[in-house]
Amino acid sequence: MSRDPIAGTIASLMPKAKAELTELVAFKSVADFGQFPRSESEAAANWVADALRAEGFRDVALLDTPDGTQSVYGFLPGPEGAPTVLLYAHYDVQPPLDEAAWATPPFELTERNGRWYGRGSADCKGGVIMHLLALRALKANGGVPVNVKVIVEGSEEQGTGGLERYAEEHPDLLAADTIVIGDAGNFRVGLPTATSTLRGMTLVRVTVDTLEGNLHSGQFGGAAPDALAALVRALDSLRAEDGSTTVDGLAGDAVWDGLQYEEDDFRRDAKVLDGVELIGGGTVADRIWARPAVTVLGIDCPPVVGATPSVQAGARALISLRVPPGVDAVEATKLLQAHIEAHTPWGARVRTEQIGQGQPFRADTTSPAYAAMAEAMSEAYAGQEMQYAGQGGSIPLCNTLSTLYPRAEILLIGLSEPEAQIHAVNESVSPEELERLSVAEALFLRKYAAS
Repeated sequence: MSRDPIAGTIASLMPKAKAELTELVAFKSVADFGQFPRSESEAAANWVADALRAEGFRDVALLDTPDGTQSVYGFLPGPEGAPTVLLYAHYDVQPPLDEAAWATPPFELTERNGRWYGRGSADCKGGVIMHLLALRALKANGGVPVNVKVIVEGSEEQGTGGLERYAEEHPDLLAADTIVIGDAGNFRVGLPTATSTLRGMTLVRVTVDTLEGNLHSGQFGGAAPDALAALVRALDSLRAEDGSTTVDGLAGDAVWDGLQYEEDDFRRDAKVLDGVELIGGGTVADRIWARPAVTVLGIDCPPVVGATPSVQAGARALISLRVPPGVDAVEATKLLQAHIEAHTPWGARVRTEQIGQGQPFRADTTSPAYAAMAEAMSEAYAGQEMQYAGQGGSIPLCNTLSTLYPRAEILLIGLSEPEAQIHAVNESVSPEELERLSVAEALFLRKYAAS
């Protein structure tokens, strides 16, 4: 830990940070209002707005974005002539999945084995707390040396693009010299890491129809075309024998030449069962950071319990395609849709509908802001050199911001290291990581202002 007074201040603030994260995690702020009440997300947004006001932010506002959710904005003025830094996080979270599978309730922050468990603790309500800690430490040690804008999104996990469209309609609002996205994570706990690339993504809903209605499988099975079987065939065509993603016309042979991810480490992090092989070719880093990856997120079909002996007339699936840097997500979506339509058998009627999309991202790691962050990370992490890694996930806002503000430097840090298990049951955050990254962010803002 850094010996700067900043570190001591943040250490003293950690009990308050835990109490605040407890409050924030308690909101069931899943931005799918068919599953969770809108009031939960609105309450979380108001909590963030109140926290910004308490820190002296001006112009605090709940922004009604085009996808029907709210993002929270605030501005904290710094010294005259100082650069402006935009700090980003999101308060919306993934659904808890099977609540019974959680060791402790997903919306109750619970300390266990040195970690704090709860949905959103790392992704990304912990990021909100990280920003607050950094700013409080600076205020207690000479003041915040830059102008600070904060934007906390309300629908990042849904991929519905509300904040991106709002930013495009209000291009001056988020303008900044440097942008810190607090929604990534270290490669390992205790290893300071900046994320230099993000895969983009596209979500496509596939609907297959073959019959006017379900038929008795004994009377008609064997000749009547089964829509569910047709869908399974189409989905299977998206993978080669080794599990590599195969979308017609989409390259899948790029390589990652930075920090590598050892297979044994990946198996442990991913909790792969003994005897089960990893899929794809090349290094693990190639597969998760540099190449496309398709995932079937869900299928609409009869459940096993209560199923009847019927030939299915219709079936649906939701597909995610992660798009590597250097590939246009719009073009990748077209290729995915064309592939599905070409590989659906038996003349079955197939419809594909894009319901979400985000472009991949590549940062300029030679910028002055990255130099300042590298110094800050090294100081906060007891002299360890900052590493650069990719991230297989997507943050569509990054590309929107880089397009709107081409001169802005964009850095990605955060709390979502492998042990955090974001998007899975038993998500957690390391309080030590929260403390160190808050120190790093505070030191970065000071060093960047002086650069």
